[in-house]
Amino acid sequence: MPTNFTVVPVKDGRKSREDDDVDDNNVFREEDEDAPFPGDGMPKESSPFINNTDNDKGNLYDGKNMALFEEEMDSNPMVSSLLNKLANYTNLTQGVKEHEEADDDEGSAKTKKPVKSPALGTLIGVYLPCLQNILGVILFLRLTWIVGTAGIMESLAIVVMTCSCTMLTAISMSAIATNGVVPAGGSYYMISRSLGPEFGGAVGLCFYLGTTFAGSMYILGTIEILLTYIVPSAAIFKAEKKEDEAEALLNNMRVYGTCCLTLMSLVVFVGVKYVNKLALVFLACVILSILAIYAGVIKTAFEPPDFPICLLGNRTLQNHNFDQCLKTMEVDNVTVTTKLWSLFCDSPDLNATCNEYFTLNNVTVIQGIPGLTSGVIRDNIWGDYGPNGMLVENKHQASEPAADTSQDIYMPYVANDITTFFTLLVGIYFPSVTGIMAGSNRSGDLRDAQKSIPIGTIMAIATTTFIYISSVILFGACIEGVVLRDKFGDSVKGNLVIGILAWPSPWVIVIGSFFSCCGAGLQSLTGAPRLLQAIARDGIVPFLQVFGHGKANGEPTWALLLTGGICEIGILIASLDAVAPILSMFFLMCYLFVNLACALQTLLRTPNWRPRFKFYHWALSFLGASLCLSLMFISSWYYALVAMLIAGCIYKYIEYRGAEKEWGDGINGLSLNAARYALIRLEEAPPHTKNWRPQMLLLLNLDSDHTVKHPRLLSFCTQLKAGKGLTIVGSVLEGTYMTKEAEVKKAEQNIKSSMTTERTKGFCHVVASSNLRDGFSHLIQTAGLGGMKHNTVLMAWPGTWKQSNDPVSWKNFIETVRETTAAHQALLVAKNVDSFPTNTDRLGQGTIDVWWVVHDGGLLMLLPFLLRQHKVWRKCKMRIFTVANMDDNSIQMKKDLQMFLYHLRLDAEVEVVEMHDSDISAFTYEKTLVMEQRSQMLKQMQLSRTEREREAQLIHDRNTASHAALNDKADAGPDRVHMTWTKDKFLTERNRNRAEANMGVRDIFNMKPEWESLNQSNVRRMHTAVKLNEVVVNKSQGAHLVLLNMPGPPKNRGGDENYMEFLEVLLEGLNRVLLVRGGGREVITIYS
Repeated sequence: MPTNFTVVPVKDGRKSREDDDVDDNNVFREEDEDAPFPGDGMPKESSPFINNTDNDKGNLYDGKNMALFEEEMDSNPMVSSLLNKLANYTNLTQGVKEHEEADDDEGSAKTKKPVKSPALGTLIGVYLPCLQNILGVILFLRLTWIVGTAGIMESLAIVVMTCSCTMLTAISMSAIATNGVVPAGGSYYMISRSLGPEFGGAVGLCFYLGTTFAGSMYILGTIEILLTYIVPSAAIFKAEKKEDEAEALLNNMRVYGTCCLTLMSLVVFVGVKYVNKLALVFLACVILSILAIYAGVIKTAFEPPDFPICLLGNRTLQNHNFDQCLKTMEVDNVTVTTKLWSLFCDSPDLNATCNEYFTLNNVTVIQGIPGLTSGVIRDNIWGDYGPNGMLVENKHQASEPAADTSQDIYMPYVANDITTFFTLLVGIYFPSVTGIMAGSNRSGDLRDAQKSIPIGTIMAIATTTFIYISSVILFGACIEGVVLRDKFGDSVKGNLVIGILAWPSPWVIVIGSFFSCCGAGLQSLTGAPRLLQAIARDGIVPFLQVFGHGKANGEPTWALLLTGGICEIGILIASLDAVAPILSMFFLMCYLFVNLACALQTLLRTPNWRPRFKFYHWALSFLGASLCLSLMFISSWYYALVAMLIAGCIYKYIEYRGAEKEWGDGINGLSLNAARYALIRLEEAPPHTKNWRPQMLLLLNLDSDHTVKHPRLLSFCTQLKAGKGLTIVGSVLEGTYMTKEAEVKKAEQNIKSSMTTERTKGFCHVVASSNLRDGFSHLIQTAGLGGMKHNTVLMAWPGTWKQSNDPVSWKNFIETVRETTAAHQALLVAKNVDSFPTNTDRLGQGTIDVWWVVHDGGLLMLLPFLLRQHKVWRKCKMRIFTVANMDDNSIQMKKDLQMFLYHLRLDAEVEVVEMHDSDISAFTYEKTLVMEQRSQMLKQMQLSRTEREREAQLIHDRNTASHAALNDKADAGPDRVHMTWTKDKFLTERNRNRAEANMGVRDIFNMKPEWESLNQSNVRRMHTAVKLNEVVVNKSQGAHLVLLNMPGPPKNRGGDENYMEFLEVLLEGLNRVLLVRGGGREVITIYS
């Protein structure tokens, strides 16, 4: 349990804080003292041992010996102060934490009351509570029946299996419990802090349900003892016929069980302290009962008790309604019938009609407890399983079978009340070995928990194992088999079978077991609500938070109500044999995860894993976990599946809806190891083409508030990735990390929030760099780890690059394109990204058009396939356009492309677009001229901001006019667009076009560039952009998305601005465009 400490300052009185600031600190102080950087000094972390209050910060260490560290005293105290606090450390039990926090709130004005130091040793604190919890109702009510049904050998197998399971679990639990302080919550705390909140919550709730159903089992045991052995006449429902006895017993159990549960809940609600005080009385009852059993066993060797058993043939009779085991008897020399006769015959007369089996067989009397020296152990070595209603018979007695057995169920025979088989007995018996967590649950009360818990728990399990093994052997050696198989003692006049063995009287066992079951029921109703309260207060299951509240003294009122309601379900089941396997499942699941937690921590070699208990090994923990899992399915495979389903549902609920907790659990360590192993494996070789998928680095731009400028880019990434592969979302802030630390963290939080909104699964990384260009370069180079690095960069088109006064934006864009090319990474550039669909949109019938101009690895064809996996694009069809030149056979190209797509298993329409070698149009020359003019002007003249804006507006108007002129020409006829240029036509067209739109520019700048002086490379590039744009707009203007090969930037950096202009012309008139540039490798293959 985290405990707050206060560092006590050490004062030498020689100097004030101000003097120190003047003298010693100046030695190490930088010139700029006004605003220290966030990275100065040591980072302050929350510690379970150190938490300074505000009052302490002004009383720091003032001596000169440690002046070098004095600025860090507020976060890192002197070792002497730390050790002083550790020496006074007190581990508080649950419920005291709230009082401690209340005292903290009162401030230092009031002196805290000293908490009483824990003083319980191993015997009182661990051994006896474990003994009391382990020994219980199954030992007294069912162990003799299990021995008789399964036989000594199979009963020993059951005991050895179950006790081995608990012993291995105790070893694992001891290792966990001695690896630091275990607060209240016991097993729940150990599992949740070792395996994480999901497993901890799931198994903690299963353990809670197990403890609650254990309360039901103990209450049913109490009522069974009361109505069967103490006051049978108190039954409300009485059976008129023998076949109705079972149903009447169940109804009585339900009524009395509900009343008992209500009474016990009231006792727990009103006075839980009295329950704890009576625990010693209940334990004494258990110990006295066991001593009475051993005393009775010893006595049978010399003087066996007289408990005659009446057999009819080889069938055991219920000895309730007759006194003498005789058919007839002589009274005054007259033969008269007995009460036994009237049970099998229709009248007491000697000539009455009797049951056939009664007529054919004689009655015999045998001793129910022959004693240790009788040799009856040989008859009880092996089991005698059977179906429901099977009669309990002595195989060594002679018997004449009757022809008609239909009336046997109405006769007073002892019979099985349930179908018996080995695995059922395992489930019924297992609750008798639970309770090993009692010591760890009381760790706060122990003087030395790390010593007492292992010794006390293991000794308690060893003791109870000896008791169970010896009891199995002694019961089989002393008691007749038919009596052992008589579950309710009907053959011994309704006595408790184990009671007739005890000395000096059966009532010792009856009363002892009654109080033992009462005490165990009260303990369960006390412990289960507190366990639920501990889970609720952890906040990992939101809907349980109401159960974290209670009375003013911390008693869990609401949790007690829920516990009582769940316990009532077990009461309504009403059968001890049906409830026992249910709680066996929940306890076994809890023990399974305790073993897994220990094995996991041991194998991971977590630095914090330093148990003081050294006698553990991961192999033992795995063996214990395997045994727990095996016992779950041995006991009841369907109950096991239900328990695992419940735990799985709780796990997933906590994972998706629960509060996030970080407890340093082993699952995180396991994930880290698995990730490290996978990363090393991935780095051994690059992925095969069949396994290639875009691993994205998403470069975001942030606005002035550090929020995402284009959230639709995240949406598009989500649609493209669909949660598969790697996604890294990165951004850059200008400045140094020392000055931008807070802004970087804020930006990361904003990006993560946007990622959550857009359902983008991935990682976020914001870096601070002296300039954006270097920052993006660093991200491209270093993002990812090992083999888990990005291979594709996604970014938005800088839409305002023309309007921007600063050329940095488009220069950074071009440099990013160059970086990705140099790094052999694919590049995706989304233009008009704000018009892209959101994750909630559903695009109707439409197309995704792919313009495959050059082959750069097949990424163009892979992207539409990936997009159509998402429900936003699922209804869109894929169309592939390719460009044919004059010397290409377009018909054959289409056939080849269709065959290629068939082998790629892609469904798409194919169209080959022919682009003839036409002459360069006037519009192309004009676009090139304006582009070069603008570039030259901005380079040669230092324009003011106003002049830049006016120049940009003039060029914009001129472009608009030129484009309108082109459209007019297109309307007039196609021959006006594509024309062969002579010198005269060239000059005439130039003068006519420039007379209107370009006159202002020439007048202002006094420049006269001629068409002949234009860079012919730029002219050709502009011609390609214009022609390709015409074709794409004509074919794909209505497409939902257009994918187009992205041409690379020029090698000569002087033409960067021209490159941007080429791309603008290429994309003009298109809405949603994704420019794609391959990474230099094949990403799609026709092979399987």
